[in-house]
Amino acid sequence: MILRIYQYAGPLVLTPLSFWLWRRQYNNITQVLVAWLLPILYAYIVPAVGTNVCKVWEFDVRWKLGRFRPHHGFVFGSAAAIIAWLVRGSSAKGIGDVLRYALVLCSVQGFWNLLYEVKALRIGLLKVYNQPWANGQGEEAIAFDYAPWFFGVFGAVHGLAIAGLEFLTRLAPLSPSRNVLYFILSLVFCIALPVLCFIGHSFQRHGHSGTRPAKKIKEVSS
Repeated sequence: MILRIYQYAGPLVLTPLSFWLWRRQYNNITQVLVAWLLPILYAYIVPAVGTNVCKVWEFDVRWKLGRFRPHHGFVFGSAAAIIAWLVRGSSAKGIGDVLRYALVLCSVQGFWNLLYEVKALRIGLLKVYNQPWANGQGEEAIAFDYAPWFFGVFGAVHGLAIAGLEFLTRLAPLSPSRNVLYFILSLVFCIALPVLCFIGHSFQRHGHSGTRPAKKIKEVSS
């Protein structure tokens, strides 16, 4: 019940709050958008494809666009932006700071979103038709098969984008066109790397890409 209420109430509070927090952090609007908007766009693009194109995921909610809930980008994106702000330390002064923040955000996003996915699967808010599901395994196994890649790797790339832009801006302010290019490339990598890592994991573990619903093995009667 809590998660079903949160999916509507949470974004109403966290979306403007997360924007305000990052706007206070940065004067450069591109830095704000990299920190705040990237997770929202990621959570619209990747799950929309995963639900309505690949049909591996499905949301069990009242208002849906096919299998996708139309507010999902703000559900995940607002929370991800808040988490990124909470674990943010001082501005990145070197490559070590950039990598450290990426590792921290990878760990935190991966951990908390794994817990969220398990709970969402248990209450039926989310359905995932992956190989562990087809094998009859529990919610933990189902979530662990994809969550580290789609959330942990995303957190790492998002952290690299945030702290990397801090470092570059510290060296020399980017021109408007380079700011736009940086944002576009960050979005591309935020989408591509989690997906590619998941596909590689799925091929290695299951022998297929994991981008289509897995087929349940029919029991053979003796």
